[in-house]
Amino acid sequence: MKKCLLFDCDGTLVDSERLCNQGFVIKFAELGIKLDVDLLMFKYRGWELDKILADLSCEFDVRLPNDFAAKYRVVVAELFESELRPIEGIKAALDLLPYPKAVVSNGPIFKIKQALELCGLSDYFGSHIYSAYDIGIWKPDPRIYEFAAKDMGFFDSKDCIVIEDGLVGVEAGYKAGMQTLFYNRFNQTCVFSSVVSFNAMVELPGLINAS
Repeated sequence: MKKCLLFDCDGTLVDSERLCNQGFVIKFAELGIKLDVDLLMFKYRGWELDKILADLSCEFDVRLPNDFAAKYRVVVAELFESELRPIEGIKAALDLLPYPKAVVSNGPIFKIKQALELCGLSDYFGSHIYSAYDIGIWKPDPRIYEFAAKDMGFFDSKDCIVIEDGLVGVEAGYKAGMQTLFYNRFNQTCVFSSVVSFNAMVELPGLINAS
């Protein structure tokens, strides 16, 4: 069977979740609001930025400046430059997976490319990078994965495998009818029975080759 591997980026390929949420801590502290990075990671993994900001501004009853998101992106980019690392074991796993691969992310294209470049992962994916901002579809909408698969030349969902670390992305992969593997480092409960959870990237090649 042909296989197309569709990877999420943040938290799946690159260990960026804490840095992204640290950006929220830094920017909201400027407004006198104290956030907890661990709680942010648990609650918002995989969410669209605009929805996170809307939720936080509502929770703390604060109106964010118009340039808040742009300045947040600058902070995160600086954190990436100094601290971003690939997910442990991901390079070894990718080396053992000789299938067409793509990145499908809710993040903007410049952020995805920066992350892949800094972590030495760009060559695994080439130009096969799909951003929700370019497509106009955000997870958990399954059409983002359907679009990427078709653009890669895979028209049968059964030929595609989604690798995700957050429930929002897992839902998108599952509802697209694709085999979905959940890199579940935080042991979250997944309601989709066919989704396979795993805790370390060393397991990934075996799971994919067995699919």
